[in-house]
Amino acid sequence: MKISVRKSFITAGLVASALAFNGCVNDLDRQPFNDVTSATVYNSPTGYQQVLAKIYAGLAVTGQSGPAGKPDIQGVDEGASNYLRQLWSAQELPTDEAVIAWNDNTIQDFHQMDWSSADVFTRALYYRIFYQITLANEFIRESSDAKLAERGISGTDATNIKAYRAEARFLRALSYYHALDLYGNVPFVTETDAVGSNLPRQIQRTELFNYVESELKAIETELVDARKNEYGRADKAAAWTLLARLYLNAEVYTGQKKFTEAITYSKKVIDAGYALEGNYADLFKADNNTSREIIFPITFDGNRTKTWGGTTFLVCAPIGGSMKAADFGVNGGWAGIRTTKSLVNLFPTGGTDKRAMFYTAGQSLEINDVTVFTDGYAVTKWSNRTKAGANGSDPNLQHPDTDFPLFRLADVYLTYAEAVLRGGTGGDVATALGYVNQLRQRAYGSTGGNLTTLSVDQILDERGRELYWEGYRRTDLIRYGKFTTTAYLWPWKGGTKEGRGVESFRNLYPLPASDVVANPNLKQNPNY
Repeated sequence: MKISVRKSFITAGLVASALAFNGCVNDLDRQPFNDVTSATVYNSPTGYQQVLAKIYAGLAVTGQSGPAGKPDIQGVDEGASNYLRQLWSAQELPTDEAVIAWNDNTIQDFHQMDWSSADVFTRALYYRIFYQITLANEFIRESSDAKLAERGISGTDATNIKAYRAEARFLRALSYYHALDLYGNVPFVTETDAVGSNLPRQIQRTELFNYVESELKAIETELVDARKNEYGRADKAAAWTLLARLYLNAEVYTGQKKFTEAITYSKKVIDAGYALEGNYADLFKADNNTSREIIFPITFDGNRTKTWGGTTFLVCAPIGGSMKAADFGVNGGWAGIRTTKSLVNLFPTGGTDKRAMFYTAGQSLEINDVTVFTDGYAVTKWSNRTKAGANGSDPNLQHPDTDFPLFRLADVYLTYAEAVLRGGTGGDVATALGYVNQLRQRAYGSTGGNLTTLSVDQILDERGRELYWEGYRRTDLIRYGKFTTTAYLWPWKGGTKEGRGVESFRNLYPLPASDVVANPNLKQNPNY
């Protein structure tokens, strides 16, 4: 039986909502399910598969009944509560890569960079992260050797569940990494904490970095070999990629440089047999599950993972003005997200870089009013059309099949290159230049775009060209000292047309005020 979210998604696993919440976030209100217990759900290997499927699905879906119904978290519109949609918004909307026309709740606070500890969107992402951690904790707790023996599960079934347990630990480490990056010092609970016994303690950022690092190293030998697991599930390369990303940002998180380690783990991924997709645009189409470039995706299926977040959001929200929704394999656009001229200007004029996927007809380069869709170029990167030009599988053309490449080889190439240029050992500049030029050769269709030298600042620009709208930008700008400072201004940074610097404490989002009030162990991030 398959476990992946895509097409073989197992819709069972309600236990995840019923049992797993262990008090990480004290005021998270959920719909209870009273007809399941750990004894009934974990009584067979199939039960373990179903719960693991729910943990993976938590990155893609919002509840138990499709795009709406029995939501995993409350306090925010369910359609906007999707893990990926909230993560994308937090990583892209406060940067030079994206603006949004809507006035939903506090969404414009991302551009103004004046969010508070009561912000509905930063709170929803926080809850979603800890909901995922809760699910993973429960699975890990129930899949120990002692629990398996108690339930009479042995042999191949026990071996398989041990591998599932490593995947759950990876997924927990992934969410703790997001908590580390976005919020800093956060509540901390693992499978060793008794459910509901105490309010969670607050872990400091350096300690959480060390924990995520140790977890990923601990499961490295237990995960399936790179490129050997079922598509959509974590393997060793997924853990290596997350470690490389963790180490690249280590100085931000801990004050200590870890560029040598970033090179070490980037090389592990690069040597694992992944390959760049031949056509850049194919990475973001409805059949991108065939790509050998994608290391770890969040998977979507137009019929089985119906959600108003995820790639439904990324395909539909950028369509407006004179754009035709049918060109993107959907039945309508939402006239929401566009980009600023700062991203557009990273690309040469004349359309020579194929990654410059902008719609300009009827759109102005200048943004005079963020809330007007035709102010700012639209982005055509995401599509529900296949490489052959067919639509995705949803007959209503509402929900794409397009997967989100959370980790892909191009990012690893750029991580290696940046770590080398920042002084890490174990790599060399010639190899780094070669990796960057492979990306540029794909972009230009020839060697005409090749660079002859390479600098740290060039890497940031190349990351913008290669990885825009993939959820990296806030983290990248913070690492470069350009997110809140005046060192780099873009249109509507800090809520002004020309852009302005803001307070440095906004490099972190606040813990929700309601959680700080509910848990006296928590101390709010400074100045919130």
